[in-house]
Amino acid sequence: MPTRIYLVRHGATELTAEDRFAGATDVSLSEEGRGQVTALAERLRCDTLDAVYASPMGRTLETARIIAKPHDVEPLTEPDLREIDYGHWEGKTRDEVETGYPDEYEAWQEDPLTIAPAGGESGIQVLARALPVMRRIVQQHERRSVLVVSHKGTNRLLVSSLLGFDARGYRDRLDQSPAALTILDFASVTRARLRVFNDVSHYEGVPPRVLQRRLSRWWSRPGR
Repeated sequence: MPTRIYLVRHGATELTAEDRFAGATDVSLSEEGRGQVTALAERLRCDTLDAVYASPMGRTLETARIIAKPHDVEPLTEPDLREIDYGHWEGKTRDEVETGYPDEYEAWQEDPLTIAPAGGESGIQVLARALPVMRRIVQQHERRSVLVVSHKGTNRLLVSSLLGFDARGYRDRLDQSPAALTILDFASVTRARLRVFNDVSHYEGVPPRVLQRRLSRWWSRPGR
């Protein structure tokens, strides 16, 4: 039995709809976001959740509490699961950033892993704090199922790193919709398998298809 991580992005906010950079900006779920998360909570009602962790931002904590309520589990906050800090871009729309800081924005677009807005964080800095948290959660809850609620950028960086992808392309190659469900199974802290990614069928009405296939030797070999 692997360790299963239900990795969830928080539901939609008003700033989500306005396409604003709001990594370090605390904002609540919108009514649409609460509806998305409530649908996900219903979907996971019959699953086992042994523990729940969340970024301390209002939108992630509210998401975690809604999902955790049927399981009678109190979410634990992990500050290092918070979203990327966008520095002096915080609160601005994408168009405002492109117009106001064209050179900085272009450099960041080319390599968001190592380049950060002034006063903000690069992808590497986010991974340096978030990846150890994820590994600790996997170690502490071996062969259990755990919900982790975080953010769009942080989730994509974590998935890229855990699966061995080039994280420089995380913004272009991976998506995280509001209240999306991603499932990762861990044979150990260094062996992760992606089972479900960015699934929003709980509020879009499209049933996901999870393939069940024999696992590789890499997955099943003994040791860590």
